[in-house]
Amino acid sequence: MRNVKIQANYYQQFDADLTLEVPGEGYGGWQRDEIEISLDSTALVLMHAWDTGTPEEYPGWYRCVEYLPRAASIVREVFPPLLHATRAAGMPVLHVVGGGDYYQHLPGYKRAIELAGTHQPAAEPIESDPVLQQLRAFRSRNVFVGEHNRADVSGGFANVDFPQEARPLDCEGVAENARQLFVLCKDAGINHLIYAGFAINWCLLLSPGGMADMSKHGIMCSALRQAVTAVENKETARHQLNKEAGLWRVALAFGFVFDVPDFLKSVTNGKGCSE
Repeated sequence: MRNVKIQANYYQQFDADLTLEVPGEGYGGWQRDEIEISLDSTALVLMHAWDTGTPEEYPGWYRCVEYLPRAASIVREVFPPLLHATRAAGMPVLHVVGGGDYYQHLPGYKRAIELAGTHQPAAEPIESDPVLQQLRAFRSRNVFVGEHNRADVSGGFANVDFPQEARPLDCEGVAENARQLFVLCKDAGINHLIYAGFAINWCLLLSPGGMADMSKHGIMCSALRQAVTAVENKETARHQLNKEAGLWRVALAFGFVFDVPDFLKSVTNGKGCSE
């Protein structure tokens, strides 16, 4: 087992101070300490790393998903050194996909299908009626994505693909759901997933193959601070407060938050897939 030491961020959710006007302000908050991770049983996971085109191509998509420029910047600037170091160390890299069929030809996806099987039972839906349909239509018009944006969002997803910086190697597993990701982890002896991708407070938590799914299997789920962004709203976007809340949730409920420079420093020598 190849273990390495790494500086980790964790959140101390105790002790509330009942003498304070706001008792929660007594919590220890963010702390740092050195821990050990295994290069063999820990995997880097890139989730929903998409080439989403440009604002000129899909203006409606960019109007309702404001984090896309931040995600593109992370893909260009953070992912290349992150993937290079991880692969060079022989640390497993996995990819969680969705939003189209752009991945179904890949060897890593075919391997996931071979391990998991093709039949994945879907959640049983409740019976719909005209009232529920009207409520969903109202939300679609007024909450997300807006009728004037719908064509661009649909067009963007119809052409979604991996960005060149995050394209899987043939030896890397590719999963579209929790079952496939679990069997890839089980086959490789992986029990700790470190997530990068988009978005930390949405897909990485709750989409198929996200942290909520994988933690049910006893897999620890952590995140890389500089390799994620979040779905923000009007009130949080300026200071990316939802990203901070998402990272806090990861640290409290699932695992650790690592800084990319600390990760790159700790992940050193090893032999991985040929790039």
